[in-house]
Amino acid sequence: MRLVVDLNKCQGYAQCAFLAPDVFAMHGEESLIYNPHAPEEQRERLARAVAACPVQAITADGLDGAAGATAGGSVQEASDGR
Repeated sequence: MRLVVDLNKCQGYAQCAFLAPDVFAMHGEESLIYNPHAPEEQRERLARAVAACPVQAITADGLDGAAGATAGGSVQEASDGR
């Protein structure tokens, strides 16, 4: 499963980090860290995190069906530019 966070939309509400802490985390107050290749066993938590994002900044390829998720992956850190 591949995650993409639009960091231009992300406002740092951290709902994703609350609902899926193994995948998302806040670094400081304005910077999100996440694993773009989330493990399959996080599927339910990720679905909740995607749905809970107030600005709809998170998309997840493969969340609604395909079982071809890639476990592991790198962690990305980025700032939303504030």
